[in-house]
Parts: sequence; structure tokens; C-alpha cells
Amino acid sequence: MRLFVAVLPPVAALQGLSDAVAPVRGLPGADRLRWTTVEDWHLTLAFLGEVAEDRLTELTTGLAAVAEATPAHRLRLAGAGRFGDRVLWAGVGGQTWALRRLAEAVYGATEDITAEVDAFGFHPHLTLARAGSSRGRRRAERRASAAEVEALVAALAGYRGPDWEAAELHLMRSDQGGGGGPHYESVRAWSLARWAAYP
Repeated sequence: MRLFVAVLPPVAALQGLSDAVAPVRGLPGADRLRWTTVEDWHLTLAFLGEVAEDRLTELTTGLAAVAEATPAHRLRLAGAGRFGDRVLWAGVGGQTWALRRLAEAVYGATEDITAEVDAFGFHPHLTLARAGSSRGRRRAERRASAAEVEALVAALAGYRGPDWEAAELHLMRSDQGGGGGPHYESVRAWSLARWAAYP
């Protein structure tokens, strides 16, 4: 199974961001991006790649221990950015240091299970759109330019969504599917600790 670990924002947070993104999708260059669906929006903590069935018990035991040792914390979706002209993302505000600690703990619990985990380099974000998957001779002409993507970033830069509690850790499966892009499904979830370590 192709797996990753994530935090899933609640419906209210996703709806607020969706409302902010809707008019941005009409700006120049937006039609040349492949937009992710609201149902698949998440905050990736660690990408695991292909994980063998015989490692799942070890994996889930490790993630359960991480959740038990990590308090819930407050986040919000806020701002935007880009990775070159290839990815447009929404940012994260609030107790991002707590989210980083969670990601570090997840990395520590999973690095021996899969060879595909990269060296830890966590940048909290929610992917909104990627460069189109057009193939062929005119591919470069069909991609949004860096300037167009930067204009989309600027349109979302002032967004500040509602606060919400990151209270669960999810093990997610990535299904590459057909031409519509990947689809993600939560296969296990663990509640984060309720003790008040983070004010």
C-alpha cells in the first residue's frame, strides 16, 4: 500500500478555505493547474511510499505511541505560497511548532519501516493545485507561468481561516486512480493526547 501520515482539517476549516479559493480559480493561469479536491485536502506529516503488509502492525503500533505522547493543538489555515511554478499551497498558522513536533515524532516512528521517507524537512502546507499533467510537445505552453502562480499566491495571501483543534493523527492510503489524480483515504486514526501541554 502507498501510505502517508497526515492531519485532516475539520469541515468548517475546509469550507472556509474552499470559499476563498473559488474566485481565485478564475484568475489567469488557474485553468492550467490541476486543482486538488476539497475531499482530499490534508496536511502531510510524512510520506511513507509503498509499505509491505507485514510491516503494518509495526507501523500502526509506532503511530499509536506517537499519538498517545502528543497533545492536541490549535491550528488555522492561513496565507499561501508556491513551490516554483509547480505547486500552489495554503499555509498553516497557530501552534505550528506543535505540528512540527508531531511531524518529527512521526518521522522517528516510521523511518525504519520504509526506505522512501526523505530526510526530515517538514514544511506545513495544504496543496491546492499542481502544474497540469499535459503531455507532448506543447507542454510548456500549457503550464501556468511562475508569475501567474505568484498572482494566485497574492490573491490568497491575506486569507485567515478559523482556529481548529488538530486532535487526530491519520494513516492515509494514496490511490493513484485514473487520469483524475490521486485519491486519499484514511485507513486508521488515533486521537492525540488530551493533557494540556500546549496553552
